[in-house]
Amino acid sequence: MQMSDTRQIAATPSEVYAALLNPEVLKACVPGATEVTGTPEDGFEASVTQKVGPVKATFKGQVTLSEMIENQSLTITGEGKGGAAGFAKGGAEVRMTEVDGGTELSYDVEAKVGGKLAQLGSRIIDGFAKKMADQFFTNLQDALEGPAAPEAEAEAEDTPKKGWLGRLTGKE
Repeated sequence: MQMSDTRQIAATPSEVYAALLNPEVLKACVPGATEVTGTPEDGFEASVTQKVGPVKATFKGQVTLSEMIENQSLTITGEGKGGAAGFAKGGAEVRMTEVDGGTELSYDVEAKVGGKLAQLGSRIIDGFAKKMADQFFTNLQDALEGPAAPEAEAEAEDTPKKGWLGRLTGKE
């Protein structure tokens, strides 16, 4: 499973790079992370609990950082075992480019699973992996930029609800 994406972050490349090396930031950004310890030089130990389709598991594993070019790029590689659920491993090549207003962060992610997880089918796994990657980089962006402005949240709440529920209740 492979995916790529780009996002704009209102922080300097050095701030983004430093955040990616900080175990506390990583713990806050990885969905389901209960523990992240270690250093960028020696690697990190991580514990992550996730539910993929009907399978819920706690993965314990290692995360290593390599090909580190300060404030420009790095490669994140991780592997975890989830007991009877199987294993997950993957990596991301992350690039940071300075742009007006901050940093353009682009990433290429590759993920593989085995065991019970692999039996769920590629559509479920691919969707889950994309959701995890998107959530990680959204959490990173929120950690660096702070939460969305209250005015933007209020506007979103005032947006009329559409779809089948709105049509059913007549509130479109």
